[in-house]
Amino acid sequence: MLVTGASRGIGRAVATAFAAEGDRVAIHHRSSPDLAEGLHAELPGQGHVVVQADIADPAAVRRMVDEAADALGGLDVVVNNAGVFFHHAITEVSYEEWQTAWHDTLDINLLGAANVAWCAVQHMTRGGRIVNVSSRGAFRGEPDSPAYGASKAGMNAMGQSLAIALAPHGITVGTVAPGFVETDMTNEHLKAPRGDAIRAQSPFGRVAMPEEIAAAVVYLASPAAEWASGTIIDLNGASYLRS
Repeated sequence: MLVTGASRGIGRAVATAFAAEGDRVAIHHRSSPDLAEGLHAELPGQGHVVVQADIADPAAVRRMVDEAADALGGLDVVVNNAGVFFHHAITEVSYEEWQTAWHDTLDINLLGAANVAWCAVQHMTRGGRIVNVSSRGAFRGEPDSPAYGASKAGMNAMGQSLAIALAPHGITVGTVAPGFVETDMTNEHLKAPRGDAIRAQSPFGRVAMPEEIAAAVVYLASPAAEWASGTIIDLNGASYLRS
């Protein structure tokens, strides 16, 4: 199985959870080889591999997915976790900065995930599982990072479309939509005093741990989750409820 953006945060927790289940994992990173190799050394089991690619580069994505499939003897599970988040409030940035933020965000979070899915499907000749890591922001909005919210809303729609298209091929597509998770990407946001307000969004008074997101990803990739194909699982500690 392949996890994109696996060298840290949610991706690292996902890779660790699958390895603990006995799976062989392809650990993808863009520019953090030391972290990826460190995780590789820590994972239980044998046969894991590190792969590298800029998810915004379609040719690099195809090479990376093919490399992962070759090293693992095929692909049965792919987790689209790699993503970026840029602050670009519309009233605070220049037009050039606005354009850059939108292009860079969509190229990785949406188009990159779509390309990973296409490439992975070529190797899922006996069925498989695709799990996308979306965000609460797809539903409640991201006023300071609108491209991020839009990219994750697009990922949700893509996942549901692919769930229908790929079901006849024995491939399921599921999505998890976390709220704030305690990772290095959110570290600055979670510092006081802003962090106190963020934790207060949930009646539990905290944010998620990466392992909690990984547990849901493992479920969606399991044989028992076929009937959950097309679903989007909210993982935000009741901080945002949608009908």
